Amino acid sequence: MAEVSVIWAPSALADVESIAEYIARDSLELASLFVKRLFAATDRLQKYPFSGRIIPEIRHSDCREVIYGAYRIMYRIANNEVWITGVIHGARDWMPE
Repeated sequence: MAEVSVIWAPSALADVESIAEYIARDSLELASLFVKRLFAATDRLQKYPFSGRIIPEIRHSDCREVIYGAYRIMYRIANNEVWITGVIHGARDWMPE
């Protein structure tokens, strides 16, 4: 499969910003490192968009997630694009809208 574009939806970027702000209360350095590593965790999606697991709550092959630490990085595959749609804590009770 050819490389695809990885696009972060504004809602997903807002999730990352919110998490980083929370971490920054204790350490700006750790917040910065968290964000850097979170983005790096999605790098493989350019070449391997189907490498994440199918989101159990949705059960659709185009809706997947990558796990980074305690967080679920959710994305949707559409045409030649991977849309990162949200980043949530794994302990959070989440249901699709």
